[in-house]
Amino acid sequence: MNTISRAMILAAGLGTRFKPWTDQHPKALAPVNGKSLLQRNIEYLQIFGIRDVVINVHHFAGQILHALEVNKGWGSSYTISDETDLVLETGGGLKKARPFLEDAPFVLMNVDILTDMNLSAMIADFIHHKPLAALAVTNRTTSRYFLFDPADQLCGWRNVQTGQERMARPAEAYVEKAFSGIHVIDPAIFPLLEREGKFSMVDVYLDLAAKHVIRGFDHSHSRLIDVGKPESAERAAQLFP
Repeated sequence: MNTISRAMILAAGLGTRFKPWTDQHPKALAPVNGKSLLQRNIEYLQIFGIRDVVINVHHFAGQILHALEVNKGWGSSYTISDETDLVLETGGGLKKARPFLEDAPFVLMNVDILTDMNLSAMIADFIHHKPLAALAVTNRTTSRYFLFDPADQLCGWRNVQTGQERMARPAEAYVEKAFSGIHVIDPAIFPLLEREGKFSMVDVYLDLAAKHVIRGFDHSHSRLIDVGKPESAERAAQLFP
């Protein structure tokens, strides 16, 4: 039984990789087979019983607000976290939305991720293991990896192109996993968010992993695409009719 009923969708980004669409529109409203990324992820969350969403906005915020109003949230209730003055990245955006999320565990996801991952399975794993946060990951090839120990606990981060590493805790072996942009988070994280202004959740997790359990949830068998560039939208249209 899924006991999580609220999610935050990160929709404030500038979408610089998604030009020329984002010269005139927010990436959240980029269409894939006639449905925007935002609509698709609101409907994805509904499959798992989540119908209460917080959405942060910055770039062409008015277009997102209009789409939500005209479509009545595509069947979900929604709250706006307004970042029109300054886009705060994933960590700063979450911190600003704290008043809407601090009473119960919640899902956090990027608007430009499309997947058919079984979110209920991830939530069940989170409830069973009780980490501070769980991160959806796969075995796909990328340039930047989270590093986990064999028990799926976050230990560090590595950029395989530059050789840069950041380690939070030692392990006998490190397993590289690519992050999917979906989190399940205990609100106990909020008092631990010491960074201010613009910051990334990646840095937050690496700050906290030495003393807190940040757990990976592998869904390598699922379909997943990061709709970061216009050509990936064409691929997304093939994967998600």
